[in-house]
This record gives sequence, C-alpha cells and structure tokens, in this order.
Amino acid sequence: MALETAVVTAPELGALRRAFELARRGPGNDPNPQVGCVLLAPDGSTLGEGWHRGAGTPHAEVAALADAAARGNDVHGATAVVTLEPCDHTGRTGPCSVALIEAGIARVVVSVDDPDPVASGGAARLHAAGVDVVSGVLADEGRTLLGPWLHAMRHGRPFVTLKIATTLDGRAAAADGTSRWITSEPARRHAHDLRARVDAIVVGTGTALADDPELTARTADGGLVENQPLRVVVGHRDLPDDARLRGPGGPLLLLRTHSPAQVLDELTGRDVRHVLLEGGPTLAAAFLRDGLVDEVHAYIAPALLGAGLPAVGDLGIATITGALRLAPVSIQHLGPDILVVATPVTEES
Repeated sequence: MALETAVVTAPELGALRRAFELARRGPGNDPNPQVGCVLLAPDGSTLGEGWHRGAGTPHAEVAALADAAARGNDVHGATAVVTLEPCDHTGRTGPCSVALIEAGIARVVVSVDDPDPVASGGAARLHAAGVDVVSGVLADEGRTLLGPWLHAMRHGRPFVTLKIATTLDGRAAAADGTSRWITSEPARRHAHDLRARVDAIVVGTGTALADDPELTARTADGGLVENQPLRVVVGHRDLPDDARLRGPGGPLLLLRTHSPAQVLDELTGRDVRHVLLEGGPTLAAAFLRDGLVDEVHAYIAPALLGAGLPAVGDLGIATITGALRLAPVSIQHLGPDILVVATPVTEES
C-alpha cells in the first residue's frame, strides 16, 4: 500500500517529523513500539498531538484525539499523521483504526507498516471505511525510530546488542581480574543511557560472580532510572544471597542454560524486544558463534595492559580469512575514549 511521498503535502511531512519527535518521548524499554501522532486540519494547522507512553496506556492516535478534544478542536475531516500503521487489535486498549474512523478522520499518513500479525490490518480497515491512506512516507526514518522493536517483530526474537569495554589491545580486565574502571566517566555515563533503553541486560554466571555487578540503569546523579531493565544471569551456578544483583533494580532472572537460542526464546516469551549482552567473554563468544548478535557497542580506552582477560572468548576462528567482520555504523568520542558502533557483516547486509 506504500505510495510515493510526492502525494504528501509539506505540512504532512513536517507533521511526520514532529511525530517522530513525539514518539521518542515514549519509553525505549517497553514491549510496545515508540509511536507518535499529529492531527492536522485541512489548512495544515495542528489540531492535536500524542505519543504512546507505554504498555497499557492509550496509543498515540487515541492520545492525539484526546489532546484535540482538550483543545476544543473538531477533528472531523482531519488528517492523522502517524509513525506506525494504526493497530487493528483489541488488547489492553481498543483498535486505533476504529477510533480514527469513529472520530471522522478523512486521511491517514503512515511512515511504517506494522509487521506484527496480531496488530496489523489498520490501514486496510481504514481504506475499506473510505479513509484515504498513504503509507511508506519517510520510511527510513520511521524504521530507524522503531529499531530493535521492528527487528523483534520481523525475526521473532529480541534485537541483541553486545557491549564491550576494552583497552586498545583488547583487554577487558587486567591479569589480576580487575576491570574498574577501564573506561572514563563519560563512557560509563553513555553506557548507563544505553542500559536505560533496553529491556534486559544479560551476563554469564562467571561475570556475575567475579564482578558482583548491579546491572542497573542510573541517572547522571547516580539515582536509579524509573524503568529498570530485567537482569538476566545465564549459567548453572548459583548466586550468593548477598549478591548485589538481588538488590534494588530490575527483576532478576536466572536461566540455567548455556544456549543463546534458549535464552532468547525465554526472553521473547517475556516480551523482551532489546537485549544488552554485557559479559563476559564466554557468553559473548557463544552469541557471536551462533550469529545472534545484531550490533556491537565497543567502548575503547586509550590504555594498554599487555595481558589479561579478552573481551570475547574463542570463536573457533583459526585464520585471518575467517575473521568475523563488522561494518561500522558510527564512531563517537566520549571523553578520552571512543565508542565504535558496528554490525556484523552478513550475506543479507
């Protein structure tokens, strides 16, 4: 149903970019996607705005309709500009497609079609009701916004980000096991921002026992952010009763397995869309060997150790031609450190 953006007006394009901004106000670590909506009058003026604030709250379209009503604006004959195809599903809330039809919306401009077979179909229902529907507008920007959620819907498993922090010579800890702190405060601050955007943080029992981490997402002043990720420990060993992982933070889940596929299956069943893999080298290598890492965040400090723990364990690669190649996505300076974001090179890419 995608049409060329040439059929979209300048006010509609502006409203869609505004909808992207609104969508980003929603929680990044939520089972539902970040969605924004702007309602436009025929003259291009804004009647109402809304975004999805998380599972169980009104969807962006319904929030925008409520905003328009609160402003005293009539939306009959208006255009709804939305970042994701309106849902056609009754869950904790009703179908947005029906809400738009009942409100008298005449036109809907959509960035990305909904790949979720449970919720999709809104565009078809709107079209059948006589609503003019245009989809595929600024689709690249829309897909970037939806990121891990879109991947999870299309692949049936969470998007996996592997985070590593190393010296220039690839060491994640010194020979005596110490690793605090390889990177600087700006890099650690960035890593906490990343934690706040994911649904789950995964480590192996080796890391959990050696480092006794909290695996929390914290604000700049050291407080806990409101929505904490699920804390997942993979392996067969027990955690001590006084482990910091049992303290304040997100729920703790112990998975008695060494299988990355089983870990992701379990997390998929818990509506986890984005996983942050934080360690250690054995777990990182296992996910990489199985082709289950979608993105790597490598925080690199300008330091040398010469010996110590590597960031990634044995990948079973014997020669340089077998190296797992990555395609750089971005490079960012964080104080004295550098963050390299890259994705594994596959046949699809």
